Amino acid sequence: MHDRPRERLEAHGPEVLSDAELLALLLRTGGSGADALTVAARLLTRHGGLVGLCRAGAADLTAANGIGPAKSATLRASVELGRRLAARRLDPGAPIRSPADVFHHFHARLRHAAQEHFFVVLLDGRHRVLRHQLVSQGTLTASLVHPREVFRPAVRDSAAALVLVHNHPSGDPTPSSEDRAITERLTRAGEILGVAVLDHVVVAERGYCSLREETDAAPGGTPGRR
Repeated sequence: MHDRPRERLEAHGPEVLSDAELLALLLRTGGSGADALTVAARLLTRHGGLVGLCRAGAADLTAANGIGPAKSATLRASVELGRRLAARRLDPGAPIRSPADVFHHFHARLRHAAQEHFFVVLLDGRHRVLRHQLVSQGTLTASLVHPREVFRPAVRDSAAALVLVHNHPSGDPTPSSEDRAITERLTRAGEILGVAVLDHVVVAERGYCSLREETDAAPGGTPGRR
């Protein structure tokens, strides 16, 4: 290649650059006897492309030749900026009008996550966002998602309602039997505490499923899957 990535960027724009070239621009310099483009190409190969790179943690990145803590921090910050740009943010005060609002906020953040993450979105009496909080991370089970962990922030923030959110790393948003059991358990707990569980939205690479829409559509209706 006779032109380096920066020259190609200036001459033709970023859209013509390969993934390795864009990554090389972030790295700026190479290491271990290789230039930045070679290090970038090796990094993509090591992680199976951009999706794998998005999932990589600091230790995974710095294990590669030519990637130190500073370059690792640059890459992770760039990934997070991309996620935030891609998301439709549910900032405090934003109303939730549909499960699609929840999906668009969390999809960019969770679509490539290797583990399940369980969030609660806390709402006021007009269903406007107070904040959202990570409750658990790992395989979703009733023991990991305990009512006290879910409702503690709701009680502390005087939330009137909440929405449950978690992801499926498989890419398929279809709820499992465990998802349904957890939803029923938390809904009952919310009724006792006076905090309404409005929905449970399962987010995945290929879309989302609203358990509220699915329940409202039964029997004989179309499940609330998107």
